[in-house]
Amino acid sequence: MSIIIPKRLLEELRRKGFDAEPLIIDLLAKSLNLDPKIVVDSHIELALRYFEEGMNFIDKDPVQASEKLYKAAEETVKALTVHFNLNDILEAVEKRGRWTATELDKAVRMISQKLGRWFVSSWDAAWTLHVWGFHEAKLDSESIKERVTEIEKMITEARKITTKE
Repeated sequence: MSIIIPKRLLEELRRKGFDAEPLIIDLLAKSLNLDPKIVVDSHIELALRYFEEGMNFIDKDPVQASEKLYKAAEETVKALTVHFNLNDILEAVEKRGRWTATELDKAVRMISQKLGRWFVSSWDAAWTLHVWGFHEAKLDSESIKERVTEIEKMITEARKITTKE
């Protein structure tokens, strides 16, 4: 299913630093009081889509590949935050009305306590893509490829965890 968002609204979302899909997930989750499993599955589905898009961009547009792969990791963190019911973080996000680097970092550290230190390392690889690959546009395709397995591991492990429990 596709939803058409009016151009003016989409421009305003972008101007304010929001991405439409994750915001829609969060707003619908809150407005409809959705089952957390639906929210988790939605973030995982979005992570998978971003990952696939990122992989398709690696050799064509390293900047866009970097950002899509980072977004895949970010959506994975959001999914696991909901899955593990990290209420302090979820409440801070709800109060602020959006995720920030601070909440993402706190979530990563708390998730890594459950999954292991590898999760922080994988997040650091994603953050490198976000900062040096997207914002600074300094990474080439080979640098991005070096980090893909870490992003993929985040998503794969999150899918295993969220589907078995």
